[in-house]
Amino acid sequence: MSLTLTFENLAEQIKSIHQTASTHAKGSINRSMTLRNWLIGCYIVEFEQHGRERAEYGAYLLKSLEARINERGLNQTLFKICRQFYLTYPQIGSIVSHHLGTIGDLEEIGAMLSHQLIEETAIRFRQEDDPRFVTNPELLVSKLSFSHIREILTIDDSFERFFYEFECMKGGWSVKELRRQIGTNLYFRAGISKKPEQLLTQIVNYDQNALINISDPFTFEFLGLEAKDAVSESDLEQALMDHLQEFLLEMGRGFCFEARQKRIVIDDQYYFPDLILYNRILHCSVIVELKNEPFSHENLGQLNAYVAYYKKHEMYPGDNPPVGILLCTKKGTQMVEYALSGMDNQLFVSTYMLHLPGKDELREFLLKQMEYMGYSD
Repeated sequence: MSLTLTFENLAEQIKSIHQTASTHAKGSINRSMTLRNWLIGCYIVEFEQHGRERAEYGAYLLKSLEARINERGLNQTLFKICRQFYLTYPQIGSIVSHHLGTIGDLEEIGAMLSHQLIEETAIRFRQEDDPRFVTNPELLVSKLSFSHIREILTIDDSFERFFYEFECMKGGWSVKELRRQIGTNLYFRAGISKKPEQLLTQIVNYDQNALINISDPFTFEFLGLEAKDAVSESDLEQALMDHLQEFLLEMGRGFCFEARQKRIVIDDQYYFPDLILYNRILHCSVIVELKNEPFSHENLGQLNAYVAYYKKHEMYPGDNPPVGILLCTKKGTQMVEYALSGMDNQLFVSTYMLHLPGKDELREFLLKQMEYMGYSD
């Protein structure tokens, strides 16, 4: 395709796509967000390849776009993912003009792109090792949330991506489960590639609505929501977190509330620590994670990553290193652990422990709350 774009045109097109798609998202959140992100990637790649101003912005293009557009959720991390999404899934070009053409004001955008995108899609399809193993674009945009697609984008091999797309749709995996399966190399363990014809005959029989999930992190920003406004947690975990916030703030040891489900970005992925507090006595941030499951080193590792992130990016002059608190629970089994990043001085650690809630206090809190809500063994 050949579009004449200036940087201002590029920024305005992306902002227009975002605003229009968001307006019509109530009836088709998952589809609209996925198509929006593909289109954003399309425009960015087109600008990088043909835009007259591309040399001026160069490596700072995505950062410059974020500053120029200045709208919630449209940041350089998302732009980077959208660009990769467009390049990785050319088959979506065959449906984007039709679907966006049914969404009011996006009809003009869809019509402008349709013919050229379909032609390019056909060419790129023919370059695949085996086009039989290219997931139907209708399935991609209706069955997988963009957060699912984001996880699959971490895989370089096209057939391996196809494998996880298929298994995810078949099993109705959550984003967390998909990430776990990728991390444990299910592709290499399954041996399913020996029966590709069987995969293709089964894929058309799935429930089309199984994986649509409007509580994914990307969806929060697409709808202009805070993560805490749309989190769909279990009643137990949500109630515990509500009460835990009150419990810590009322302990009288200098705690101040900062945020719930605050978004942070690590390696271009979004993460949402449960509760962020600040302690005026210790002059440090306190990051609290509550897991409605037994203790695992993976949970403690995640909390340590949050603490290390805050130590590197969120400390201000006069602040002491942050501390993390991990609470794990599963029907009567409670465990409390602290994450103390880089605190080698035992006297300093002891000072922290003097002002932070003790493990026994937190464990007692969990026991009482779970008994009150009828979850104790």
